[in-house]
Amino acid sequence: MRFTLLLISLPEESPNEIPTLVQLFEVGLGLFHLRKPDWSEAQLEDYLLAVPAPFRSRIVLHSHYALAQRYALHGLHLPARSRLTWRPSLRTAGQSLSTSFHALEEVKQHRRRYDYVLLSPIFDSISKVGYSSTFDLGSLPQALQQLQRRPSYVPPVIALGGITAENVSAAQQAGFSGAAVLGAVWQAPDPVAAFQAIRSKIS
Repeated sequence: MRFTLLLISLPEESPNEIPTLVQLFEVGLGLFHLRKPDWSEAQLEDYLLAVPAPFRSRIVLHSHYALAQRYALHGLHLPARSRLTWRPSLRTAGQSLSTSFHALEEVKQHRRRYDYVLLSPIFDSISKVGYSSTFDLGSLPQALQQLQRRPSYVPPVIALGGITAENVSAAQQAGFSGAAVLGAVWQAPDPVAAFQAIRSKIS
């Protein structure tokens, strides 16, 4: 399976986010998670309308899921608080479904069929001060291999938390199916160059 590099939005409003996002799509960003936890449906809809229509099929929505159908988005992501309350009818056939976990045991125990899951924090977070990794990178390859050998359904696991150009190859070598970036891109002086630098380290 090809290693996936996805980008998560800033949680708050940023005046240059959408123009930068369009540039990122233009240089090859394949998957973008739109996460604005405090935004209304109207605010998210305005955001989506500001993104050129050809790029909307690369967007995964973290809330107000009716918009995913309305604008033919790539998929839906369920934060922990949404896993028990969302309605399957909000998901169109072919749209992806993902969620987030903070321990491998959660991945093993959860039985809903996700297209992929995010696991964090693999490294110390850049965007969340004091949010430190609780994972032993040395033991992760064996743990992920054991997970993949399960006879039952196993989702691809995406590494999240502190991903940079310096450590993304370590996440790949550990056996993750992909990596999700946030702070290393949005906090960089040139987010597009930062994204390309991270992507260049993926084999």
